[in-house]
Amino acid sequence: MNDTIAATDSELPYAAWAEEALRAVVVEALDHVGRRGLPGEHHFYVTFRTEFPGVSLPGHLKARYPQEMTIVLQHKFWDLKVDRGAGSFSVGLSFGGVPAMLVIPFKAVTAFADPHVRFGLRFQAPEPAPAVAELAEQAAGEAPAKPQVVSLDAFRRRRD
Repeated sequence: MNDTIAATDSELPYAAWAEEALRAVVVEALDHVGRRGLPGEHHFYVTFRTEFPGVSLPGHLKARYPQEMTIVLQHKFWDLKVDRGAGSFSVGLSFGGVPAMLVIPFKAVTAFADPHVRFGLRFQAPEPAPAVAELAEQAAGEAPAKPQVVSLDAFRRRRD
């Protein structure tokens, strides 16, 4: 009898479930540190997609990191808060001496690492939905629809 199991198409989304379970590890780690601080030599590298819906960061950072950014939570960060209901976390960091508050949805996170204990995770961030501006650009590039003439007589009240 063969002990190997052939990969089959599953109607159950095991990969998605496993990824969500691993994202929960990130949530727990950030929540723990937000409430109690970083113990010992632990520190986190968090990589996320800056264009993902719900990411909030100053314009100069968005311009410098238009697709992806890695932040380090080690010595100088403040107000680390996990919002489980919103599915995001916020943190204050200093960039070149300029303070900034970032809001990052957990689904935007593509990597998480704690180098002190050689722990790391990688995630597939879902493709963001097209922005309204992108949809408008697509619509503008298509051939304009023929104008239709609508008679207002159909909407007028009839007098008997």
